[in-house]
Amino acid sequence: MLLAETLPRLRLSGADDPFAARRPLWLEVGFGGGEHSLAQIEAHPEVAYIASEVFANGLCSLLSKLVPEGGEAGAPLPDHLRLWDDDARDLIAALPDGALQRLFLMFPDPWPKARHAKRRFVHPGRIAELARVLAPGGVWRIASDDPTYQAWVSEVLAGQTLFEVPPPATRRPEGWPPTRYEAKALLAGRQPLYWQVTRI
Repeated sequence: MLLAETLPRLRLSGADDPFAARRPLWLEVGFGGGEHSLAQIEAHPEVAYIASEVFANGLCSLLSKLVPEGGEAGAPLPDHLRLWDDDARDLIAALPDGALQRLFLMFPDPWPKARHAKRRFVHPGRIAELARVLAPGGVWRIASDDPTYQAWVSEVLAGQTLFEVPPPATRRPEGWPPTRYEAKALLAGRQPLYWQVTRI
């Protein structure tokens, strides 16, 4: 019911959807259980927020928090939230220059095997595209608890000149909503790192 009736009411049709022309526009890539997205839209009603996720479990997790059981087809929905249930890279490629003011990548799949490195969202071949779509002064937040991915992010960010990159924080900064993935990492004794980089 959620995917058949609620998702279509929130689905972004594409980069030419009028919603994508709203400003400020924020995009979260791979929202997982949706905790971060929901906290952000609650805290920032003035922002047009696109939450991207391809997996049905994640989509249902977020949608179930938005509508009561039985309200899938008619319960009110936030007018400043849209969902993108396809590859976020396709949406980013279609957005105009400087469309985003913030970009979030919270605890992504680390693709830990070297042969899968090309699947990582943080990638040398993607930096220029992300810089294009972020407005000058735009912020990209990245969080990861995986040591391989942490080292990869550090290496990729050190090798570019389009973003200002301060050292990552070792404690979740103020204004960063928690996620269940972070909680699992801390419970398992893994140390998350939190990057906040700025488009030059």
